[in-house]
Amino acid sequence: MTYWNDADLARVGAAEELDLESERADGTLRAPVTMWAVRAGDHVYVRSVKGTTGPWYRGTRSRRQGRIHAGGVRQDVTFRPADHDEYAAVDAAYREKYGRYTSIVEHVLTDRARESTLRLEPR
Repeated sequence: MTYWNDADLARVGAAEELDLESERADGTLRAPVTMWAVRAGDHVYVRSVKGTTGPWYRGTRSRRQGRIHAGGVRQDVTFRPADHDEYAAVDAAYREKYGRYTSIVEHVLTDRARESTLRLEPR
């Protein structure tokens, strides 16, 4: 596993939104999808409100890598499914960062969304 440097981790973690481009099987990048992302510990995570059937999530499964843009950071990443024991920290990070959007944040805290939790690892 590759780790974020402190400056990039802080910038990506503080960004309100993240643009994610997953790689197709031929190595080209899909169109960017704008989403919420959170920092929990030394990792960055994203989730699909639609769970593992969400279109952008399915796109991450072909090569399991892509590129993100957030907080002025552009980084090639690997998409790693988060372990179940990471879910509580990710839930807490979503509540803390996006809790002001009360009616929306609950959508990323469902069991369906949790199952799609991806850890973004720089490469």
